[in-house]
Amino acid sequence: MKVAGLGFKRDVTLASLREALFAAGGPAGLAAVATVSDKADAEVLKQLARECGVPIKAVSADVLAGVDTPTQSNRVVEKFGTGSVAEAAALAAAGPRARLIAMRVVSQDRTATAAIAEGDGA
Repeated sequence: MKVAGLGFKRDVTLASLREALFAAGGPAGLAAVATVSDKADAEVLKQLARECGVPIKAVSADVLAGVDTPTQSNRVVEKFGTGSVAEAAALAAAGPRARLIAMRVVSQDRTATAAIAEGDGA
């Protein structure tokens, strides 16, 4: 199962989310998109998921905090307890033995990040 993890600011646009996803490898073969649970209902994320034809997996902040990521953002560590919301969400949603196949990439306007993990599902 291939999952795209997405991190984003509240004012993100669909274009920025889409840009980050495509920079990470695009929607081909995705089983889901994932993000922190308090942003899983964002309309812009719902639009992207509809475009890709995949469900949204909400990952609790507690679960994200336990995921070690290769990318480390000090701001994200302070807020979420993990180095990258995108990487942590992708890994958590893809299952216990998931591995990153695309590390975090950032949209040009710096409002969206995306990473892709592959695993056997949760």
